[in-house]
Amino acid sequence: MKEALPDRIGKYPILRELGRGATSVVYLGRDTFAERDVAIKVIRSRANGDANIERRYQRVFLNEATLAGKLVHPHILAIHDAVTEDDTSYIVMEYVDGHTLEHYSEPDNLLPIPKVTEIIFKCSLALAYAQRHGVIHCDIKPANILIKEDTHIKISDFGAAQYDAAQHTQLKGIGSPAYMSPEQIQDQELSHQTDIYSLGVVMYQLLTGKLPHMASNRGSLLYQAVNIEPNPPSTYRKDLPPELERVVMRTLKKKLDERYATWAEFSRDLTLAYRNLELPAEVLSDTEKFDAIRALSFFKDFGDQEVWEILRLTAWRKFPAEQMVIREGDSGDYFSVIHAGEASVSKAGRLLNTLRMGDCFGEMLYFETPNTRRVTTITAATPLSVVEVKSEDLNRASDALQKQINKAFLRILIDRLTWANSRLSAN
Repeated sequence: MKEALPDRIGKYPILRELGRGATSVVYLGRDTFAERDVAIKVIRSRANGDANIERRYQRVFLNEATLAGKLVHPHILAIHDAVTEDDTSYIVMEYVDGHTLEHYSEPDNLLPIPKVTEIIFKCSLALAYAQRHGVIHCDIKPANILIKEDTHIKISDFGAAQYDAAQHTQLKGIGSPAYMSPEQIQDQELSHQTDIYSLGVVMYQLLTGKLPHMASNRGSLLYQAVNIEPNPPSTYRKDLPPELERVVMRTLKKKLDERYATWAEFSRDLTLAYRNLELPAEVLSDTEKFDAIRALSFFKDFGDQEVWEILRLTAWRKFPAEQMVIREGDSGDYFSVIHAGEASVSKAGRLLNTLRMGDCFGEMLYFETPNTRRVTTITAATPLSVVEVKSEDLNRASDALQKQINKAFLRILIDRLTWANSRLSAN
């Protein structure tokens, strides 16, 4: 018989049930103080009186509870709070109005290859961030990756995670058999490479609708994962590019020294494979934009979170050679960073400077009043591509992003003063 829907859990009114699993039930609740919907995971208790299962459930709760507020990344589901009261333990999380990647794991509902590549790329960046904070997820699978709005993803469920700062005994031997790495199956010491393997299984499944290893029982499945090389994914999807297949197969290597050693190496190869895919002309994906921003000197000190945030705020514009981009005397409410090409800076018809990839222009208006006018003219010296950021959007950005922008502007100001002083000294 289905359990009755609680009216509230703690201070949170409950709207409906979102789903349930072996260890928990998840409800949609409302945080009336923050005025936002939240997902509330209630850990099951009194597991038929089995003390071992009860302790296991409690450790799952402790794993996620300990990470509350510690993994702040655009592609990791935020944990807002963790509470234990009376006989109930629950975790309050960010709510994502979407579904899991299980939705795209069947042969009759696969995503286009470029979208799969972009999703896996975002997962790799999130898991690399987790690794830098001493966290290994240990249970990467489609059901633990939420998706909405095309390719916007969030990794969830760190209940099986291992991490450096844990103050309690961590779980071993937990995970989903079809996605477990050989070393995880054999109860060996784990590193981030176990997450690389599991993400490779997810990628294989999203591309083909099949798992690398399939068997009628758990024992046979685990034996295959440890001992048998999987069929190449092109066995099931003939249009798969060879370079992308090589990436997938390397993630699934049994031996650690043959698998990707770092997330950076894995992400790099994904990017290279992505660039070789047939994509619509003149369309930049989030993956390409992320890499493009990363390559610009203006953003060199930005963390992943700030890069993703600035990506969401920007407009990407192109100008043919000799087109005027900014006219002196005009008002303006944005600044731009050159993504490709060159631009000339002039005043009253006199050439002052040439700007190249990574240089910015229009930044002084960010510090001025709204009625301030442009004091120079910017013209595309070659075909020009720029990343444009409106001041009003930046004013609503996070404190962390604004701090990085201000540091970048300060660095530019110092560089320009140094250049001007060297010119004066030379004269």
